[in-house]
Amino acid sequence: MFETAALIVLGLISVVAAVFAIHAKRIVSAVIASGVISLMASIMFLIMGSPDVAMTEATIGAGLTTVIFLYALKHIRASKGGKDD
Repeated sequence: MFETAALIVLGLISVVAAVFAIHAKRIVSAVIASGVISLMASIMFLIMGSPDVAMTEATIGAGLTTVIFLYALKHIRASKGGKDD
């Protein structure tokens, strides 16, 4: 019962983060929201009994992908002369 409720809450958080990422005015906010989606997915994998998949999703999806996107945004801004978004 607890697992089902936790999965529903995490799923709702993921949907809210996805909608926020779509409608975000700033790209950085959208990237962070996509990281939140991956983090919620990793917690869901952990609850469903797949700790190896959860660790991979947290490392690659939430961590590495978010860092790469933010790094790319930093370089794009630097090439444009420091303009925001």
